[in-house]
Amino acid sequence: MAIEDWYDSQRQGLGREFREAVDAAIARISDDPLVYPERYRGARRAVLRRFPYVLWYRPLENVVVVLACVHGRRDPRAIRARLREVG
Repeated sequence: MAIEDWYDSQRQGLGREFREAVDAAIARISDDPLVYPERYRGARRAVLRRFPYVLWYRPLENVVVVLACVHGRRDPRAIRARLREVG
């Protein structure tokens, strides 16, 4: 993941910590996909702990699809356009 590589370039091991934060968010989502409210067209977002990123995801019948991992300060219009692209 490019974000992970960038964090590692800032400080050795920080990329691994970012990956752990992503994995923890995915675990929270897996435990209860409806824990976060719908934000846009059925998509929900989970804020990463410690890092300024959010995971956008959509729960389906028996699976959760992660749609994007984006910086929290990204323009909301760009995020909505990306979510429309991925379905």
